[in-house]
Amino acid sequence: MAATVETVLPEESELTVPELNVSWPVLQTASVYIGKACEWYNNEFMLCRHEERDPRRCLNEGKAVTACALDVLKKMKKNCFEDFNAYMYCLERSSGTLEFSPCRKTQAALDQCVREKMNIERPPFGYFCEAKVHDTSRPRPSKDESITYPDYTPGLSPDEPREKSKYHNRLWFKS
Repeated sequence: MAATVETVLPEESELTVPELNVSWPVLQTASVYIGKACEWYNNEFMLCRHEERDPRRCLNEGKAVTACALDVLKKMKKNCFEDFNAYMYCLERSSGTLEFSPCRKTQAALDQCVREKMNIERPPFGYFCEAKVHDTSRPRPSKDESITYPDYTPGLSPDEPREKSKYHNRLWFKS
């Protein structure tokens, strides 16, 4: 989206939200649980961005996603702190690329803790790649009128003979 003189930008107070001020290993450890717990908010935000085509109209949905993720991290710290740290340190220190395979035992302990105390089930592999239907109460935006452009080459018939291309076949896609 290009900004012009007529573009109205939101005030800074509208954009200010508490951020997730955590490191990459923390986010990697909590990502599956945040994704599962905040799935509805994230889908609402992504649907809004897709339908509206203007990120300024989806600020509240984005704030809800951030607030949900922050809430999940706070609950994990309160309920499963030791298991969370064990898994996070294992991911961080067992390899230079945060590989999961050396840390399956600590992952299982964290999964069990989160399931019992927070009631969040770890989704199966590929869950977030599946197509889903999202039900929303947000009103559907109005359809934009499609712009019809006039013929870009007025007076030139498609049946008119063309001279042979000098360097490449001009009609390579018409075979």
